[in-house]
Amino acid sequence: MSLNSTPSGERVHIGFFGRRNAGKSSVVNAVTNQQISVVSDVKGTTTDPVQKAMELLPLGPVMIIDTPGFDDEGSLGEQRVKRTKQVLNRTDIAVLVVDGNVGKTAADEELIGIFRQKDIPYIVAYNKCDESGVCDHDDGISVSALNNTNINELKERMARLTVASNDRKICADLVGTGELAVLVVPIDKAAPKGRLILPQQQTIRDLLDSGAAAVIARDTELAETLASLGKKPAMVITDSQAFGKVKDIVPDYIPLTSFSILMARYKGFLETAVKGAAAIENLDDGDTVLISEGCTHHRQCDDIGTVKLPRWLKAHTGKDIIIETTSGKGYPEDLSPYKLIIHCGGCMLNEREMTYRRKSAEDSGVPFTNYGTAIAYLNGILKRTLSVFPDLQKLV
Repeated sequence: MSLNSTPSGERVHIGFFGRRNAGKSSVVNAVTNQQISVVSDVKGTTTDPVQKAMELLPLGPVMIIDTPGFDDEGSLGEQRVKRTKQVLNRTDIAVLVVDGNVGKTAADEELIGIFRQKDIPYIVAYNKCDESGVCDHDDGISVSALNNTNINELKERMARLTVASNDRKICADLVGTGELAVLVVPIDKAAPKGRLILPQQQTIRDLLDSGAAAVIARDTELAETLASLGKKPAMVITDSQAFGKVKDIVPDYIPLTSFSILMARYKGFLETAVKGAAAIENLDDGDTVLISEGCTHHRQCDDIGTVKLPRWLKAHTGKDIIIETTSGKGYPEDLSPYKLIIHCGGCMLNEREMTYRRKSAEDSGVPFTNYGTAIAYLNGILKRTLSVFPDLQKLV
């Protein structure tokens, strides 16, 4: 997967924050050497977060996010500040842009407090040093977006704050060099035409990096594929939606799991998902379940999140359950109305945002699981799908 096609969930998210007219957008444009954001002397020019995926040396693949002023006013201003706070939930590195002519204000100090609370590495960039004449700051760096002063130094400091690269694997630690994994990819009305979905692409690349081989088959040809292999596969990895069919085809002596379960482990919340799945048994009439996806896509007539999962949940529990759904960056701040949250694997969300969503559920006392884990539970095979994770298998 090239740098240009690095998914957003794998990029370092760098957010630029500060007061209106501090020069955030100008600094963003200077750092990226592109006109990403509109620049104006009018306060509040940036009314919504603006993001741009790019390769930024010396950091590599990043997601740059310019945000509205944190001191915005009025009813619309409150909404803009709310969106800025939402950006903080997915920010790996924060750049606080301060107007060097004014210095830090209460709004800037509030932002620093949030950075520290959320454990976000940050840099204070005092902009407009060409006007203020102040070149040294003990707690930050002086820059001029207008004259490009110290912009390269700012990028170097950002690079030094970059989070350590994720050394977790999707499945490369489970399928060794020379071994074989069979990937089951159903092709139905919900499958994207002419391409594979992101978790499937990432799994294939992960296997190739480990020196393993991948055999890909539809669920309709899986039995014939397994019979034609010259050796036992190390694992069968299926789309979770096909668990009901695949579990009867794959012999018990071959480990079986799903892309979604592996993605939950990769994003760091599989243990939470396994524990949360048991809450399905506690659902009652009138309970509300939140089904949340990290991406947005055109809904098909048999969509997994809005159609299949609700149908399977109601059939399993026999209860009149209320289903609410969210997609993309939308995620409720108040989770207290929900008895269970079922999230997608989070392939389009970075680890920090998935951690925020999981922790928000835990803080609210709401069980949190994901698509693959829930579907395995509903099919009565959750323990089987965790056979390669003995410590987690004990939780079922």
